[in-house]
Amino acid sequence: MNIVRTPRVYLVGRQSLDANAVDRFLKDHELTWETDTEIGAEALCEMAGRVCYMSFGKGRKTNREYLGNIIRVQHGSVLEHAAWSFLITGVSRSFTHELVRHRAGFGYSQLSQRYVDESTCDFVEPACIADDPELHTVWEESIRQSHESYRKLVDGLARKFEDEPDATLRRKLARQAARSVLPNATETKIFVTGNGRAWRHFIELRASEHAEIEIRAVAVQVLKALRKEAPNVFGDYTLETLEDGSEVARTPHRKV
Repeated sequence: MNIVRTPRVYLVGRQSLDANAVDRFLKDHELTWETDTEIGAEALCEMAGRVCYMSFGKGRKTNREYLGNIIRVQHGSVLEHAAWSFLITGVSRSFTHELVRHRAGFGYSQLSQRYVDESTCDFVEPACIADDPELHTVWEESIRQSHESYRKLVDGLARKFEDEPDATLRRKLARQAARSVLPNATETKIFVTGNGRAWRHFIELRASEHAEIEIRAVAVQVLKALRKEAPNVFGDYTLETLEDGSEVARTPHRKV
């Protein structure tokens, strides 16, 4: 049995700008505009905002200035045109139960326990249990019992459904019933796509000292990736280290 204690976050998808289409739009409307950012998502947000007032070539010149003002005046709908995709692993089912409550602006694709055999799955142990030998022993024994019950149920259900001619359906019927004994600590993988405004909302709620520890750790990793990826959209956030060594995010511009 493998125990996981640290989530991993991979930024796997980002946007790009179609420069030819932008040029056609500008020529069709006798406009000129250049942006100084090479980040597609930042350029798209700026362009979207400028469309609202047809302010191409006017006002704030840099993308940082433009998006900084957007954030200050809380014109958050403009940030919905940016999107990033993350693959998150080494997290528990407890984590994803909380994560998927964030609906507006997000899309999810999660590992299926109906199709994937969990006989060799990993488990995520909370740090407050891992650092206490007595509690760790209690936790580990509970996980072992649950996992062994899962294996026995899969084997027994496979025999129960052996008359089913479709092998894929036979395996699915067994695994979907056996998973009922797996704990929330079971490790899972989830692919998440969110727009810029949605990611900001997620970070403000979950990279907070009031958030659950596992989801806070993921939110901080997401923020670190996005601050590097799109500083003009997420650069107003700062990280603060708490007494226990964990990190939280702060911004003067909440609820953009």
